[in-house]
Order: sequence, then structure tokens, then C-alpha cells
Amino acid sequence: MRRSWLLVSFVCVAVVLGGMGPASTAPPLSDRIDTLLQRWQANDAFWGVSIYDVDTGEMLYSRNAERGFLPASNQKLVTTAAALDLLGGTHRYETTLHFDGTTEGAVLRGDLMLDGSGDPTFGSLEMRSPDPLKAWAERLAEMGVERIEGRLIGNDNAFDDRPYPDGWTVNYITRQKGRHLGASAGALSYRDNVVPVTIDATSPGEPPRAAVHPPEIVSLDNQATTSARWRGSTLQVERTFSTNELVLTGSVARSYDGSLAVPVSNPTHFTLRSFQHHLEEAGIKTDLDLVDIDTLEDAPARTSPLFVSHSPPLAEIVSVINKESNNFYAEQVFRSFGWGGSTRGAARRTESFLRRADVDPRTVRISDGSGLSRKNLITPRALAKLLAHMADHSERDAFQSSLARGGERNTTLNYRLDGGVSAKTGSLEFVRALSGYTERPNGNQVAFVLFANNYTGPSYQITETIDAVVEAIRSVPRVAS
Repeated sequence: MRRSWLLVSFVCVAVVLGGMGPASTAPPLSDRIDTLLQRWQANDAFWGVSIYDVDTGEMLYSRNAERGFLPASNQKLVTTAAALDLLGGTHRYETTLHFDGTTEGAVLRGDLMLDGSGDPTFGSLEMRSPDPLKAWAERLAEMGVERIEGRLIGNDNAFDDRPYPDGWTVNYITRQKGRHLGASAGALSYRDNVVPVTIDATSPGEPPRAAVHPPEIVSLDNQATTSARWRGSTLQVERTFSTNELVLTGSVARSYDGSLAVPVSNPTHFTLRSFQHHLEEAGIKTDLDLVDIDTLEDAPARTSPLFVSHSPPLAEIVSVINKESNNFYAEQVFRSFGWGGSTRGAARRTESFLRRADVDPRTVRISDGSGLSRKNLITPRALAKLLAHMADHSERDAFQSSLARGGERNTTLNYRLDGGVSAKTGSLEFVRALSGYTERPNGNQVAFVLFANNYTGPSYQITETIDAVVEAIRSVPRVAS
């Protein structure tokens, strides 16, 4: 009897322990992500998620992966991948200065022509390299030139004459919101196509001093005032659409001393006027007509260049685009590989690239290169497939190293995640995105795409949820007790 009772007891214990088995296993990744997407007010967002194991080809998680989403700056992943494929990471842009005329002593008479190829880095403050226009002016002075008479021609024909893509909010263009938001694209561009406006407080009740460098690039209607408070500013700068007429409103504190970067409406004229300014600063007198090549009936003769400026390699340029989310660089690069230098031509070439990457072009809609347009659409699955394709591409190293690493200083991931994540952020009003690469606990590489559109809750909750999902991919789940 005792032996039978022990046997029955053992079987009962085994059954009970067996019944506890499922509760002691860790929840699968899909359950953990589902839980994260339902917390706080994150469940109000329209979520699009695609998480793909690059090494095994396994889809680890998918939600609305076949639906179209606004990608915001995740569009730059498409732009930079296409650029590296079509142009190559060693590609360099070239800007040249030509002279067709005569030299009489210290005087040049004839045509000077600046010929652009769309270089986004020409004179750019992002690269922190010598200003090419200033250097060329100083070299001409060193060569003994004291006066230049004739025409200064800007050749911007590498791009079409539509500086703004379809779908941009007009406020990006008419209001000062940052150096790279709303800047015009142009084949002949200089200094990020923005002009610095310095503003210094004066006496309370009086307008602050405002100056443009170089002068005469824009006109200023200074309606702002200096306030009696010591700190704070409500200064706003607005520009009449398609003009260089700026209106300053609001107030600055009596201690204010700063500058604003204002996008120009005509990059070609801005570049020409800036070069004339540098020539005069170098001590060269000028009597020049500033001419856009489009206004000439006959194209000027092509001569050997006096000076040539080369950009850094494209691999360095795409790193600025993705790590700093530089919209101006993205739009310049986008047009530079497009047929006819247009956004439409660039979209068509990007679609051809996507086909070769086994991404159905019907799953994307491309309106610009930066992601500012609210007419861009892409499915999470399409972007995940593109990321997987670039993980095995000949330009893989250039592409993946262009992405910000978690916690990397002076990037969009400065205060997010850690170094085990390489990704591109994206944000517009009611849009947050993060896409890139990380590793599973077993060491496999994962391509992930996380889109949140049309949310009504706080943006920080969406961002924290996105980061938590990435951490869930990377971490070994805790065993439930």
C-alpha cells in the first residue's frame, strides 16, 4: 500500500510540474512587442513594423508590413542606398571656374563662368573645410589680377529649375526653422544655400541691429524690437515665397547677440554674388553682370578651367545625410543621380534600383530625397527588404557606417539606445520612425523598420516605445516565474 501511495504521489507531482511548464518559459518576441505597442498611449498610433533576420531570412515580426506609411527622414535610407548603388561611394562632385576673354595687364575682360554639378558640400559649413570661392578670389589676387570686367555666369543646368519637391509644407520654405529645413536645391549651390543674418540687441523699445553677409543677398524689413527683459527671444523670420524679402518680427532680449541661417530662393544668384563679394574682399575691383546661363541665347564657350573644386567622396556625404539627417544634402544627392537633374527623374532611377534589390516599386511612392514631403509612402516590408539587400551590397560598409550608432555624439541618436544599434531616425508632425540594424542574442544581424503614424499621444511615448522594441529584439527575455 505504501509503495502504491508513493507511486500515485509521484505521478501527481509530475502532472502538476508538467502543467507549470508553459508558465516557466519566456514569452516569444512577438508577444513582447505586442505588449509594448499597447502600453501608454502608443496603442493610439498606426504602427508599421517589419523585423527581419538577415542571416536566416526569417521574418521575426510583422505588423501592417504591407501598408503604406509616411517614412519621414527614413526616406534618406532609400536615397543614400540608391546613390551608393548608382554613383558609388568614391564618386566626387566637381565645381569649376572658367575664363573666356582677354588679359590686359592686371585686368581681366570677358566671361567668368562658375560651372556646378550639384555638389552639396561646396563651401558648406558642415565640412569645415576652406571656402573655395574665397580661396579662388585670393588666388586671383595673388596672380596679380586687380580688376575684372564682363560677365560672371552661373551654369546650373545639371539640375532642372524646380528647387522644391512636391509635398513640402510651405512653412518649411517661408519661415526660418533651421539651416537645412526648406533650403532650395540647385546645381550651383554654395554654403548650404543659406545666408547668415546677424542680429544684435539695442536699447529697449528700439529695433535690433540686423545685417546680412554678404550684403544685398536679401532685403530686410526689420519690424522686431528689443525688449527690456534680460533673456529670451520671440524673434521670427519669414520670407515671401520665391523671393529674398525677409521680414523680422517679434522681440529679442536686451542681451541678445546671435545669428540666423535663412534659406535663399535663388542659389545661383547667391553663389555668383558671394563670389563677387569675395573678389572685392580680396582687393579686386569688379564691374560684373551676374548672369544665369538660362537667360543666354548662346551658351558661352567651354574653356579649360582656371580652378577646380572636388567634393569629399560620396561615402562621406551620405554619412552626413544619415547621421545628422541633413535635408539639403539629401535633396542635392537625390537630384544628382536623377535623369535631367529632377526629382521625377531621381524617383524613376530609384525605382529601377529598387527592382534590382527585389523591392516592388509599387510599394513605395517617392516625392523627394529627404523625407520632408508628406507625399512619400513606403511599406515596412519594402524598407526591411532594402536594408537586407544593402547588408550584402558591394557598398555595404559605406551604407552601414553612414548610420548613427546608439549614443553617438553629434548624431540623431545622441541620447538614444547604445552602440549595438545602427539606425536612421525620422520625425514629422504625428510621425516617428526608426529603421536600421542590430543583433539578436545569438549574434545574427537583424534589419528592423518601425513606423508610427497618426498618433494622438505624446511624441516621447512613441519614441520610448520604439526604443523599447529595439531593446526587445536584442535582449534575452526574462523567464516568467
